[in-house]
Amino acid sequence: MSNRRTVAVVGATGRLGEHVVRVLAERGHEVVAISRSAGVDIVTGEGLDEALTGVGVVIDTSGTPSADETVATEFFTAAAANLHAAGARTGVELIVSVSILGIDASTGGYYRAKVAHEKALTAGPLPVRILRAAQFHEFVEPLVSWGRQGDTVYVPLMRTQLVAAAVVAEALVDLAEGPAPEPGTTAAPFPEIAGPREENLAKAAELVYAARGEEVTVVEASEEGTPDRELLENGAFVAGPATTLAGPTLEDWLAAQA
Repeated sequence: MSNRRTVAVVGATGRLGEHVVRVLAERGHEVVAISRSAGVDIVTGEGLDEALTGVGVVIDTSGTPSADETVATEFFTAAAANLHAAGARTGVELIVSVSILGIDASTGGYYRAKVAHEKALTAGPLPVRILRAAQFHEFVEPLVSWGRQGDTVYVPLMRTQLVAAAVVAEALVDLAEGPAPEPGTTAAPFPEIAGPREENLAKAAELVYAARGEEVTVVEASEEGTPDRELLENGAFVAGPATTLAGPTLEDWLAAQA
């Protein structure tokens, strides 16, 4: 391809990262897979300069399993600072990162940490593109499994617009292939992507367990004291007028997995 590039994928072994690696390879780009298992730590910066040498674009799909706001914020801000610093030293031209749709009004927890991540990325010296995505189809099962007690699954009341990770990967690579903005000009509103229709998390959980052949009772409840509870329940994380909608639906995605 005429615009073949060397692209580093941070979090290359994760649910989203593995799709990004595949899409890049299918489009003829050279891929540098960055992960702790490959000896690169974006939080400490260990191995990062070596990994980014010769890289033109970085796609950051990294995440932390901790939902604690302080822990997650420290992870994301350190990662952003190190990617900018190492990227500036090695000649990286663009950083592309994924964030979460609807987090502007977030008041705490992981979503607030992602707001801090966005700010840290856009404050750095390198050009940045940020894509805000709805929650992934792939995250429904691990998300609701925390509330499982035997054959009963307790699910928080949440409106969402689930999207397939593979679709998000395509959109991230599109941004990586496009022109870089001028440094310091990246700001909200960021491009957004979501699934083709709004979903209720409890209904989504029922579909997932049915696809697995498990008979469970899903109980939906409003969770007092949960950060951003009102945002979750009132549709802050569903698509807006400017959001790009892309399939498949959750049912179609589950059928394809089977």
